[in-house]
Amino acid sequence: MGQGTPGGLNRGGLPNDRKNDDKKEKKFEPAAPPARVGRKQRKQKGSEAAARLPTVTPLTKCKLRLLKLERIKDYLLMEEEFVANQERLKPQEEKTEEDRSKVDDLRGSPMSVGNLEELIDENHAIVSSSVGPEYYVGILSFVDKDQLEPGCAILMHNKVLSVVGLLQDDVDPMVSVMKVEKAPLESYADIGGLDAQIQEIKEAVELPLTHPELYEDIGIKPPKGVILYGEPGTGKTLLAKAVANSTSATFLRVVGSELIQKYLGDGPKLVRELFRVADDLSPSIVFIDEIDAVGTKRYDAHSGGEREIQRTMLELLNQLDGFDSRGDVKVILATNKIESLDPALLRPGRIDRKIEFPLPDIKTRRRIFQIHTSRMTLADDVNLEEFVMTKDEFSGADIKAICTEAGLLALRERRMKVMHADFKKAKDKVMFKKKEGVPEGLYM
Repeated sequence: MGQGTPGGLNRGGLPNDRKNDDKKEKKFEPAAPPARVGRKQRKQKGSEAAARLPTVTPLTKCKLRLLKLERIKDYLLMEEEFVANQERLKPQEEKTEEDRSKVDDLRGSPMSVGNLEELIDENHAIVSSSVGPEYYVGILSFVDKDQLEPGCAILMHNKVLSVVGLLQDDVDPMVSVMKVEKAPLESYADIGGLDAQIQEIKEAVELPLTHPELYEDIGIKPPKGVILYGEPGTGKTLLAKAVANSTSATFLRVVGSELIQKYLGDGPKLVRELFRVADDLSPSIVFIDEIDAVGTKRYDAHSGGEREIQRTMLELLNQLDGFDSRGDVKVILATNKIESLDPALLRPGRIDRKIEFPLPDIKTRRRIFQIHTSRMTLADDVNLEEFVMTKDEFSGADIKAICTEAGLLALRERRMKVMHADFKKAKDKVMFKKKEGVPEGLYM
Protein backbone atom coordinates (compact mmCIF):
# COMPACT_ATOMS: atom_id res chain seq x y z
CA MET A 1 0.00 0.00 0.00
CA GLY A 2 1.29 3.25 -0.80
CA GLN A 3 1.14 6.10 1.72
CA GLY A 4 0.37 9.67 0.67
CA THR A 5 1.77 12.88 2.12
CA PRO A 6 -0.01 13.75 5.34
CA GLY A 7 -2.24 16.79 5.44
CA GLY A 8 -2.51 16.76 1.68
CA LEU A 9 0.81 18.71 1.36
CA ASN A 10 2.90 18.24 -1.70
CA ARG A 11 6.59 18.44 -2.02
CA GLY A 12 6.52 21.95 -3.24
CA GLY A 13 4.63 23.17 -0.14
CA LEU A 14 7.65 25.01 1.43
CA PRO A 15 8.23 27.48 -1.43
CA ASN A 16 4.59 28.33 -1.51
CA ASP A 17 4.68 29.24 2.19
CA ARG A 18 7.60 31.69 1.66
CA LYS A 19 5.70 33.56 -1.01
CA ASN A 20 2.74 33.91 1.29
CA ASP A 21 4.94 35.34 4.04
CA ASP A 22 6.47 37.95 1.68
CA LYS A 23 3.04 39.11 0.69
CA LYS A 24 2.07 39.57 4.34
CA GLU A 25 5.25 41.63 5.21
CA LYS A 26 4.99 44.16 2.37
CA LYS A 27 2.80 47.08 3.49
CA PHE A 28 2.36 50.64 2.31
CA GLU A 29 4.93 53.11 3.68
CA PRO A 30 4.74 56.82 2.90
CA ALA A 31 7.72 58.45 1.21
CA ALA A 32 10.27 60.32 3.36
CA PRO A 33 9.98 64.13 3.33
CA PRO A 34 12.54 65.97 1.17
CA ALA A 35 15.71 67.21 2.87
CA ARG A 36 15.19 70.77 1.64
CA VAL A 37 12.42 72.66 -0.04
CA GLY A 38 13.01 74.61 -3.21
CA ARG A 39 15.49 74.28 -5.95
CA LYS A 40 17.78 71.35 -5.90
CA GLN A 41 21.16 72.22 -4.39
CA ARG A 42 24.03 71.77 -6.67
CA LYS A 43 26.81 69.52 -5.60
CA GLN A 44 30.03 71.41 -4.87
CA LYS A 45 33.11 70.35 -6.65
CA GLY A 46 36.79 71.11 -6.35
CA SER A 47 38.97 72.15 -3.37
CA GLU A 48 36.13 73.90 -1.52
CA ALA A 49 34.17 70.68 -1.33
CA ALA A 50 37.21 68.83 -0.04
CA ALA A 51 37.91 71.44 2.68
CA ARG A 52 34.32 71.73 3.80
CA LEU A 53 33.79 70.29 7.30
CA PRO A 54 30.67 68.44 8.13
CA THR A 55 28.26 69.90 10.64
CA VAL A 56 28.96 68.41 14.04
CA THR A 57 26.71 68.82 17.06
CA PRO A 58 28.95 68.46 20.18
CA LEU A 59 27.82 66.66 23.26
CA THR A 60 28.16 68.00 26.87
CA LYS A 61 31.44 66.16 27.42
CA CYS A 62 32.85 67.74 24.29
CA LYS A 63 31.91 71.23 25.52
CA LEU A 64 33.62 70.66 28.88
CA ARG A 65 36.71 69.40 27.17
CA LEU A 66 36.73 72.46 24.90
CA LEU A 67 36.47 74.77 27.93
CA LYS A 68 39.36 72.98 29.63
CA LEU A 69 41.52 73.26 26.52
CA GLU A 70 40.74 76.98 26.26
CA ARG A 71 41.87 77.51 29.85
CA ILE A 72 45.07 75.61 29.17
CA LYS A 73 45.62 77.80 26.14
CA ASP A 74 45.14 81.00 28.20
CA TYR A 75 47.58 79.73 30.81
CA LEU A 76 50.16 78.90 28.14
CA LEU A 77 49.75 82.36 26.61
CA MET A 78 50.29 84.01 30.02
CA GLU A 79 53.34 81.84 30.63
CA GLU A 80 54.73 82.73 27.23
CA GLU A 81 54.25 86.46 27.94
CA PHE A 82 55.88 86.15 31.37
CA VAL A 83 58.90 84.31 29.96
CA ALA A 84 59.23 86.93 27.23
CA ASN A 85 59.18 89.77 29.81
CA GLN A 86 61.73 88.00 31.97
CA GLU A 87 64.07 87.55 29.03
CA ARG A 88 63.61 91.20 28.13
CA LEU A 89 64.21 92.55 31.68
CA LYS A 90 66.98 90.16 32.69
CA PRO A 91 69.81 92.05 30.92
CA GLN A 92 68.75 95.33 32.61
CA GLU A 93 68.64 93.73 36.07
CA GLU A 94 72.01 92.11 35.54
CA LYS A 95 73.51 95.41 34.46
CA THR A 96 72.01 97.24 37.46
CA GLU A 97 73.29 94.55 39.83
CA GLU A 98 76.72 94.72 38.26
CA ASP A 99 76.86 98.52 38.62
CA ARG A 100 75.72 98.27 42.23
CA SER A 101 78.38 95.68 43.02
CA LYS A 102 81.03 97.93 41.46
CA VAL A 103 79.96 100.85 43.65
CA ASP A 104 79.97 98.61 46.74
CA ASP A 105 83.45 97.38 45.85
CA LEU A 106 84.63 100.97 45.51
CA ARG A 107 83.13 102.00 48.81
CA GLY A 108 84.26 98.90 50.60
CA SER A 109 82.61 97.26 53.54
CA PRO A 110 82.90 98.38 56.24
CA MET A 111 83.76 102.06 55.69
CA SER A 112 85.92 104.18 57.98
CA VAL A 113 84.66 107.44 59.46
CA GLY A 114 87.04 110.38 59.34
CA ASN A 115 87.25 114.15 59.12
CA LEU A 116 87.99 116.31 56.09
CA GLU A 117 90.92 118.55 57.04
CA GLU A 118 91.51 120.46 53.80
CA LEU A 119 90.35 120.45 50.16
CA ILE A 120 93.27 120.51 47.73
CA ASP A 121 91.27 120.50 44.48
CA GLU A 122 88.09 118.97 43.13
CA ASN A 123 89.46 115.44 43.21
CA HIS A 124 91.91 115.42 46.13
CA ALA A 125 91.78 116.25 49.82
CA ILE A 126 93.59 115.79 53.13
CA VAL A 127 91.70 113.60 55.59
CA SER A 128 92.31 112.31 59.10
CA SER A 129 90.89 109.62 61.35
CA SER A 130 90.80 109.23 65.12
CA VAL A 131 93.35 106.40 65.11
CA GLY A 132 95.95 107.57 62.60
CA PRO A 133 97.76 110.47 60.93
CA GLU A 134 96.54 112.65 58.06
CA TYR A 135 96.44 111.33 54.49
CA TYR A 136 96.38 112.86 51.01
CA VAL A 137 93.64 110.90 49.21
CA GLY A 138 91.36 111.11 46.21
CA ILE A 139 87.66 111.92 46.08
CA LEU A 140 85.54 109.53 44.03
CA SER A 141 83.37 110.89 41.25
CA PHE A 142 79.97 110.01 42.76
CA VAL A 143 80.60 112.08 45.93
CA ASP A 144 78.71 115.40 46.05
CA LYS A 145 81.61 117.83 46.18
CA ASP A 146 79.39 120.87 46.80
CA GLN A 147 78.67 119.65 50.34
CA LEU A 148 82.29 118.97 51.23
CA GLU A 149 83.82 121.52 53.58
CA PRO A 150 86.72 121.42 56.04
CA GLY A 151 85.76 119.80 59.33
CA CYS A 152 82.85 117.73 58.03
CA ALA A 153 82.51 113.99 58.73
CA ILE A 154 83.21 111.74 55.74
CA LEU A 155 83.24 108.06 54.83
CA MET A 156 86.56 106.62 53.66
CA HIS A 157 87.51 103.42 51.86
CA ASN A 158 88.75 100.85 54.34
CA LYS A 159 91.94 100.14 52.35
CA VAL A 160 92.95 103.10 50.17
CA LEU A 161 91.19 105.69 52.45
CA SER A 162 89.68 107.56 49.47
CA VAL A 163 86.56 109.66 50.14
CA VAL A 164 83.52 107.59 49.18
CA GLY A 165 80.69 109.38 51.01
CA LEU A 166 79.57 112.19 53.25
CA LEU A 167 77.83 112.00 56.61
CA GLN A 168 75.00 114.51 56.40
CA ASP A 169 74.54 114.77 60.17
CA ASP A 170 77.94 115.74 61.52
CA VAL A 171 76.79 115.47 65.14
CA ASP A 172 78.52 112.75 67.11
CA PRO A 173 76.10 109.82 67.58
CA MET A 174 76.88 109.74 71.31
CA VAL A 175 75.80 113.38 71.63
CA SER A 176 72.57 112.63 69.77
CA VAL A 177 71.80 109.92 72.31
CA MET A 178 72.42 112.34 75.18
CA LYS A 179 69.57 114.61 74.09
CA VAL A 180 66.41 113.98 76.12
CA GLU A 181 63.63 113.76 73.54
CA LYS A 182 60.83 112.78 75.93
CA ALA A 183 60.50 114.76 79.14
CA PRO A 184 60.64 112.72 82.37
CA LEU A 185 57.41 112.17 84.28
CA GLU A 186 58.81 113.42 87.60
CA SER A 187 57.87 116.96 88.64
CA TYR A 188 58.56 119.22 91.61
CA ALA A 189 55.43 117.82 93.30
CA ASP A 190 57.08 114.38 93.45
CA ILE A 191 59.95 115.72 95.56
CA GLY A 192 59.39 115.51 99.29
CA GLY A 193 60.81 118.50 101.13
CA LEU A 194 63.91 120.13 99.57
CA ASP A 195 62.04 123.43 99.25
CA ALA A 196 65.22 125.46 99.68
CA GLN A 197 67.08 123.39 97.09
CA ILE A 198 64.23 123.73 94.58
CA GLN A 199 64.18 127.50 95.09
CA GLU A 200 67.94 127.76 94.54
CA ILE A 201 67.98 125.69 91.35
CA LYS A 202 65.06 127.67 89.96
CA GLU A 203 66.93 130.93 90.56
CA ALA A 204 70.17 129.61 89.09
CA VAL A 205 68.92 127.62 86.08
CA GLU A 206 65.31 128.26 85.10
CA LEU A 207 64.93 131.98 85.79
CA PRO A 208 67.93 133.08 83.66
CA LEU A 209 66.49 131.18 80.68
CA THR A 210 62.89 132.38 81.05
CA HIS A 211 63.40 135.95 82.36
CA PRO A 212 66.96 137.15 81.64
CA GLU A 213 65.83 140.78 81.79
CA LEU A 214 65.51 140.55 85.58
CA TYR A 215 69.26 140.00 85.93
CA GLU A 216 70.00 142.79 83.46
CA ASP A 217 67.83 145.24 85.39
CA ILE A 218 69.57 144.47 88.65
CA GLY A 219 72.98 144.64 86.96
CA ILE A 220 74.38 141.13 87.58
CA LYS A 221 75.22 138.16 85.41
CA PRO A 222 73.20 135.00 85.99
CA PRO A 223 75.03 131.92 87.33
CA LYS A 224 76.64 129.70 84.71
CA GLY A 225 76.08 126.45 86.54
CA VAL A 226 75.28 124.69 89.79
CA ILE A 227 76.56 121.55 91.46
CA LEU A 228 74.32 119.23 93.48
CA TYR A 229 76.13 117.24 96.15
CA GLY A 230 75.13 115.12 99.11
CA GLU A 231 74.57 111.58 100.32
CA PRO A 232 73.40 108.94 97.85
CA GLY A 233 69.62 108.73 97.49
CA THR A 234 68.88 112.28 98.66
CA GLY A 235 67.19 113.41 95.41
CA LYS A 236 69.90 114.99 93.26
CA THR A 237 69.04 113.17 90.04
CA LEU A 238 65.33 113.41 90.86
CA LEU A 239 65.60 117.19 91.06
CA ALA A 240 67.38 117.26 87.69
CA LYS A 241 64.53 115.21 86.20
CA ALA A 242 62.03 117.70 87.61
CA VAL A 243 63.97 120.54 85.98
CA ALA A 244 63.83 118.71 82.63
CA ASN A 245 60.09 118.17 83.08
CA SER A 246 59.27 121.79 83.93
CA THR A 247 61.44 123.67 81.41
CA SER A 248 60.97 123.94 77.65
CA ALA A 249 64.72 124.25 77.03
CA THR A 250 66.73 121.46 75.39
CA PHE A 251 67.98 119.03 78.04
CA LEU A 252 71.21 117.08 77.49
CA ARG A 253 71.92 114.28 79.97
CA VAL A 254 75.47 112.95 80.36
CA VAL A 255 77.12 110.57 82.80
CA GLY A 256 80.69 111.44 83.71
CA SER A 257 82.00 108.03 82.69
CA GLU A 258 80.70 108.56 79.12
CA LEU A 259 83.26 111.33 78.63
CA ILE A 260 86.13 108.85 79.12
CA GLN A 261 86.92 107.39 75.70
CA LYS A 262 89.30 104.70 74.52
CA TYR A 263 91.38 106.59 71.97
CA LEU A 264 93.57 109.57 72.59
CA GLY A 265 91.76 112.88 72.07
CA ASP A 266 88.26 111.41 71.78
CA GLY A 267 87.24 112.52 75.29
CA PRO A 268 88.03 116.24 74.82
CA LYS A 269 86.48 116.06 71.35
CA LEU A 270 83.25 114.67 72.83
CA VAL A 271 83.16 117.48 75.41
CA ARG A 272 83.59 120.10 72.65
CA GLU A 273 80.89 118.44 70.56
CA LEU A 274 78.54 118.31 73.56
CA PHE A 275 78.77 122.03 74.27
CA ARG A 276 78.66 122.89 70.55
CA VAL A 277 75.35 121.03 70.18
CA ALA A 278 74.07 122.67 73.38
CA ASP A 279 74.98 126.08 71.94
CA ASP A 280 73.24 125.28 68.64
CA LEU A 281 70.08 124.15 70.44
CA SER A 282 70.11 126.95 73.02
CA PRO A 283 68.47 127.71 75.33
CA SER A 284 69.65 124.41 76.76
CA ILE A 285 70.62 122.69 80.02
CA VAL A 286 73.54 120.24 80.28
CA PHE A 287 73.23 117.80 83.18
CA ILE A 288 76.43 115.84 83.99
CA ASP A 289 75.80 113.17 86.59
CA GLU A 290 78.64 111.56 88.60
CA ILE A 291 81.07 114.32 87.66
CA ASP A 292 83.66 112.84 90.04
CA ALA A 293 84.38 110.19 87.36
CA VAL A 294 86.18 112.81 85.28
CA GLY A 295 86.65 115.86 87.53
CA THR A 296 88.90 114.52 90.27
CA LYS A 297 91.86 116.47 91.63
CA ARG A 298 94.89 116.62 89.37
CA TYR A 299 98.02 114.74 90.35
CA ASP A 300 101.13 113.31 88.69
CA ALA A 301 99.70 110.69 86.37
CA HIS A 302 101.81 107.65 85.56
CA SER A 303 99.67 106.09 82.84
CA GLY A 304 98.22 107.27 79.55
CA GLY A 305 94.67 106.62 80.70
CA GLU A 306 94.99 108.91 83.72
CA ARG A 307 96.53 111.65 81.59
CA GLU A 308 93.67 111.32 79.10
CA ILE A 309 91.12 111.74 81.92
CA GLN A 310 92.91 114.89 83.06
CA ARG A 311 92.92 116.25 79.51
CA THR A 312 89.17 115.62 79.33
CA MET A 313 88.68 117.56 82.58
CA LEU A 314 90.81 120.45 81.28
CA GLU A 315 88.61 120.64 78.19
CA LEU A 316 85.55 120.66 80.48
CA LEU A 317 87.07 123.54 82.46
CA ASN A 318 87.70 125.42 79.23
CA GLN A 319 84.12 124.92 78.06
CA LEU A 320 82.65 126.03 81.38
CA ASP A 321 84.64 129.28 81.57
CA GLY A 322 86.79 129.68 78.50
CA PHE A 323 87.36 132.31 75.85
CA ASP A 324 83.97 131.72 74.19
CA SER A 325 80.82 132.79 75.97
CA ARG A 326 78.37 130.02 76.76
CA GLY A 327 75.27 132.18 76.27
CA ASP A 328 71.99 130.44 77.11
CA VAL A 329 73.64 127.19 78.16
CA LYS A 330 73.32 126.23 81.83
CA VAL A 331 75.27 123.41 83.45
CA ILE A 332 74.09 121.17 86.31
CA LEU A 333 76.65 118.86 87.93
CA ALA A 334 75.89 116.12 90.45
CA THR A 335 78.23 114.13 92.67
CA ASN A 336 78.35 112.20 95.93
CA LYS A 337 81.93 113.18 96.80
CA ILE A 338 82.45 116.89 96.34
CA GLU A 339 85.68 116.76 98.38
CA SER A 340 87.37 114.73 95.61
CA LEU A 341 86.71 117.29 92.85
CA ASP A 342 89.36 119.63 91.50
CA PRO A 343 89.22 123.15 93.06
CA ALA A 344 89.42 124.73 89.59
CA LEU A 345 86.13 123.05 88.70
CA LEU A 346 84.33 124.44 91.75
CA ARG A 347 85.59 128.01 91.67
CA PRO A 348 83.11 130.89 91.10
CA GLY A 349 82.82 131.71 87.42
CA ARG A 350 82.44 128.06 86.48
CA ILE A 351 80.15 126.73 89.21
CA ASP A 352 78.53 129.73 90.88
CA ARG A 353 76.18 127.90 93.22
CA LYS A 354 76.70 124.79 95.31
CA ILE A 355 73.50 123.12 96.53
CA GLU A 356 73.78 120.58 99.35
CA PHE A 357 71.30 117.72 99.73
CA PRO A 358 71.28 116.54 103.36
CA LEU A 359 69.54 113.48 104.75
CA PRO A 360 65.81 114.17 105.23
CA ASP A 361 64.60 115.48 108.56
CA ILE A 362 61.32 114.50 110.25
CA LYS A 363 59.19 116.86 108.17
CA THR A 364 60.79 115.73 104.94
CA ARG A 365 60.42 112.04 105.88
CA ARG A 366 56.73 112.52 106.52
CA ARG A 367 56.31 114.20 103.15
CA ILE A 368 58.24 111.46 101.31
CA PHE A 369 56.16 108.72 102.99
CA GLN A 370 52.99 110.54 101.94
CA ILE A 371 54.16 110.73 98.32
CA HIS A 372 55.07 107.05 98.05
CA THR A 373 52.03 105.71 99.93
CA SER A 374 49.47 107.95 98.21
CA ARG A 375 48.67 105.26 95.60
CA MET A 376 48.96 102.28 97.97
CA THR A 377 46.01 100.59 99.67
CA LEU A 378 46.89 100.67 103.36
CA ALA A 379 45.23 98.73 106.17
CA ASP A 380 43.77 100.55 109.18
CA ASP A 381 46.57 99.43 111.48
CA VAL A 382 49.34 101.14 109.50
CA ASN A 383 51.10 103.82 111.56
CA LEU A 384 53.63 105.67 109.42
CA GLU A 385 54.60 108.01 112.26
CA GLU A 386 56.50 105.13 113.83
CA PHE A 387 58.85 105.07 110.83
CA VAL A 388 58.95 108.87 110.52
CA MET A 389 60.11 109.33 114.12
CA THR A 390 62.68 106.50 114.06
CA LYS A 391 66.30 107.26 114.85
CA ASP A 392 67.60 105.36 111.83
CA GLU A 393 69.08 107.55 109.11
CA PHE A 394 66.83 107.19 106.10
CA SER A 395 67.43 108.74 102.70
CA GLY A 396 64.67 109.37 100.20
CA ALA A 397 65.67 106.27 98.25
CA ASP A 398 65.50 104.17 101.44
CA ILE A 399 61.95 105.34 102.14
CA LYS A 400 60.89 104.47 98.59
CA ALA A 401 62.51 101.05 98.95
CA ILE A 402 60.63 100.42 102.21
CA CYS A 403 57.27 101.24 100.60
CA THR A 404 58.01 99.07 97.56
CA GLU A 405 59.18 96.13 99.68
CA ALA A 406 56.09 96.36 101.89
CA GLY A 407 53.87 96.19 98.80
CA LEU A 408 55.76 93.14 97.55
CA LEU A 409 55.35 91.34 100.88
CA ALA A 410 51.58 91.95 100.79
CA LEU A 411 51.46 90.72 97.19
CA ARG A 412 53.34 87.56 98.16
CA GLU A 413 50.58 86.67 100.63
CA ARG A 414 47.84 87.47 98.09
CA ARG A 415 46.60 90.49 100.02
CA MET A 416 45.41 93.68 98.37
CA LYS A 417 46.10 95.81 101.48
CA VAL A 418 49.46 96.58 103.02
CA MET A 419 49.60 96.03 106.78
CA HIS A 420 51.81 97.55 109.43
CA ALA A 421 53.73 94.29 109.83
CA ASP A 422 54.71 94.49 106.15
CA PHE A 423 56.29 97.90 106.72
CA LYS A 424 58.20 96.56 109.73
CA LYS A 425 59.62 93.63 107.77
CA ALA A 426 60.45 95.89 104.85
CA LYS A 427 62.26 98.35 107.12
CA ASP A 428 64.37 95.60 108.70
CA LYS A 429 65.24 94.19 105.29
CA VAL A 430 66.23 97.56 103.80
CA MET A 431 68.31 98.58 106.82
CA PHE A 432 70.06 95.19 106.83
CA LYS A 433 71.04 95.57 103.18
CA LYS A 434 72.14 99.15 103.79
CA LYS A 435 74.39 98.27 106.73
CA GLU A 436 75.61 95.12 104.95
CA GLY A 437 75.55 93.20 108.19
CA VAL A 438 74.83 89.56 108.90
CA PRO A 439 71.84 88.90 111.16
CA GLU A 440 72.55 86.93 114.29
CA GLY A 441 72.07 83.21 113.88
CA LEU A 442 71.76 83.29 110.11
CA TYR A 443 74.41 80.61 109.47
CA MET A 444 74.03 78.58 112.69
